[in-house]
Amino acid sequence: MPGPIVQQVTFLATRDLAATAAFYERVLGLPLALDQGVCRIYRVTAEAFVGFCQSAEAPEPPGNTVTLTLVTDDVDGWAERLRGLGVALEKEPQLNPRFAIYHCFVRDPSGYLIEMQRFEDPRWPAAVR
Repeated sequence: MPGPIVQQVTFLATRDLAATAAFYERVLGLPLALDQGVCRIYRVTAEAFVGFCQSAEAPEPPGNTVTLTLVTDDVDGWAERLRGLGVALEKEPQLNPRFAIYHCFVRDPSGYLIEMQRFEDPRWPAAVR
């Protein structure tokens, strides 16, 4: 068996890296972990990252092909922050009984769907802090 996987990065393409960077840095407040010029990588948690790379071939708009789910205990607080910064919610906070989650949705400047979600299912593993 090889060594353990110790970090995770999801890369997404964007046609407008500047607008995407502004959203993830100023609106979501994610810290920039690495600026590679045409790619910017943001720390989501201690060992999970999301990166965006400038690409003329990025899907426009990507629709619902990708959902970036950010898990938080404070979905309502995030919804309030996003609204306060002028970000339109795609779906207001609500309980989804089928999956035992409480969530809301917004779109980033590239059109990617972002879900702010809290698991109500006690089987979900707690975050390692």
